[in-house]
Amino acid sequence: MPKRLMDEIPKQCEFSDEDLGAALEEMKGYVDITEDDLKKIYAIALRHAAQRVANRVMVRDVMTRNVIKVREEADINEVTTLLSENRISGLPVVDGGGRVIGVVTEADVLSMAGMNKEHAFRDIIRHILGEPLPAHSGSKKLRDVMSSPAITTGPEADIRDVALTIDEKRIKRLPVVDEQGRLIGLISRADIVRVIGTK
Repeated sequence: MPKRLMDEIPKQCEFSDEDLGAALEEMKGYVDITEDDLKKIYAIALRHAAQRVANRVMVRDVMTRNVIKVREEADINEVTTLLSENRISGLPVVDGGGRVIGVVTEADVLSMAGMNKEHAFRDIIRHILGEPLPAHSGSKKLRDVMSSPAITTGPEADIRDVALTIDEKRIKRLPVVDEQGRLIGLISRADIVRVIGTK
């Protein structure tokens, strides 16, 4: 490959099969591969790859860094206070080393209070008004009701991949962890929507 073309390649840019496919589609029609054709395809594929890299938004650029979290030994009162005061519906659970071991949600809190996650909202209202719920032995231990292991992501992940995970798993947020699994941030659906809105 000519040195001039090599010098124009962004050092962090690697093209994928999709980029090459887009380049071939842009060429249109049957391609009899000659050296000049290959150079042209390669140059077009690099352009597509460069555009893809330029449009990539990494988790670390949009995540919340000051994360509200809870230790695994927390009781129901601490969890409900954190959820209520911060107006959130879930938070990461960490161990003594700051590693994410689970996620606790409002539904988990209901379970800690003795209500099945399947209970309808009207059942919860009845319980608040003093009516008994069907027998259920709710655990008071966070580790027994939290979702574990937690679904997490890394700071270098593309938010498009995170958006797919959030959609497929029907969750609202993902803890962001470092290579040791320690909590370093949180990315939510709201964060992703905010980025899409600026594009």
